[in-house]
Formats: sequence, structure tokens, C-alpha cells
Amino acid sequence: MLAGAEERMGISLPQDLRAWLLQNNLDLPEEDVDDEVACCGFAGFPDEGSFFLGIRAMEKLHANHPLSGGGEWREEWIPFLSDQDGWMGQFIDATDGRIGRWVVGEPTITGEYASLAHYFDSVAEMLTRIGAGDHPVCSVAEGRLVWS
Repeated sequence: MLAGAEERMGISLPQDLRAWLLQNNLDLPEEDVDDEVACCGFAGFPDEGSFFLGIRAMEKLHANHPLSGGGEWREEWIPFLSDQDGWMGQFIDATDGRIGRWVVGEPTITGEYASLAHYFDSVAEMLTRIGAGDHPVCSVAEGRLVWS
């Protein structure tokens, strides 16, 4: 499945993204996929409005990115986190493994994190703050993340 997606996208997945995808099958079952939305996945994490993408959603957004065609999006950027509309999210640069962020209508940020591992370290730090009750917009209630 990953090799086929790489072939269709015309780019090799960075090793850490490949390892993440092999460990975590984040694609929704076919019957739960909504063709009316740009992206679909398991919502609510790492925040209330976005979700990590599975390989099918990555491939779909890579092929139909809202910033494509205007010189604002590079083919070597592979989205791995997005909102439902594909208007904002994070990507991994396949050339160097750095993590960037896009928001339609705002400048794209490249190199926000040095690697996928650094990004996940920041997520772990956020979860630690939430668990300690030291996060401004999220808490834990009955074992679930509650975003305010």
C-alpha cells in the first residue's frame, strides 16, 4: 500500500513517516469515508479541529492540495495532519524530513520542527501539560480530552 502511494505521488516517503504509517493504520474504513470532504480521519487529536491522516488521505490531499498550482505548495511536501477541508495542517518535507505548517491565506511555515520525532515530542509535551491541568484550552474529563 505504501509503495503504491509513493508511486502515485511520485515521491518516496521519509523513513520516519513510513515507520509511523506502518505502526498506525489511520485510514478510515472505506464505508466511513466521505467523498464530500477533502480529508477524513479520526478527529479530535492532536487538537479539536484536525487529525492525523492515513496514507489514503495523505495521497488524496497531496494530489488535490488547495495551495497546488499557485506556487505556494511544493510536490515534496507530504501532508500528515489536516483539518477536514484541507485548508490547514502540517506536512513533512520529503527532501530533508523537516516539518512545516500551512494555512490557506497565510504564509507557509517550513522547518517548524527538525523532524517527525521532534514534532511528536511536542505532542507528548502537550499531553503532559493537559494531564497536569496546565493547558489553556484542553482538559481531561472521564478519560477523554475535552477542548474548550
